[in-house]
Amino acid sequence: MAELTGDQLIERMNATMPPTGRLLGQNIIEADPDMGTVTIEYEAKPEFCNPMGSVQGGFVSAMLDDAAAIACVIASRGRVGVPTLEMKVSFLRAARPGKLTAVGKVMKMGRSIAFLESHLYDGEGKLLAHSTQTAKPIPFERK
Repeated sequence: MAELTGDQLIERMNATMPPTGRLLGQNIIEADPDMGTVTIEYEAKPEFCNPMGSVQGGFVSAMLDDAAAIACVIASRGRVGVPTLEMKVSFLRAARPGKLTAVGKVMKMGRSIAFLESHLYDGEGKLLAHSTQTAKPIPFERK
């Protein structure tokens, strides 16, 4: 079977987005399978905010986790799913409702473990949060 291109992977993944992706307003806008990178836009809703008006850290973490995992799926050209084994998040600035952009990257991927990272930016390009993840690549059949 022919390998999927970055554009084909974007189209497939946006079309088959899980409910969590829809909740987060996820839209994959760029993918490079050879570099193991992905850029994703999210729409942080006011309902995601804590009493201080900032996007609650769990939502930020979910965006970062998705970006890293999707980068791994992209790098595998859609051949693996990647449950997260552990994750560290550094919150650098408060995220506010609106458009946020995440960049996920595969640092190293083997058959049994993957090392990933991701960054979340606001609409002005300011870095809001950074994460590192360890995940387990699990092969799955393409549909």
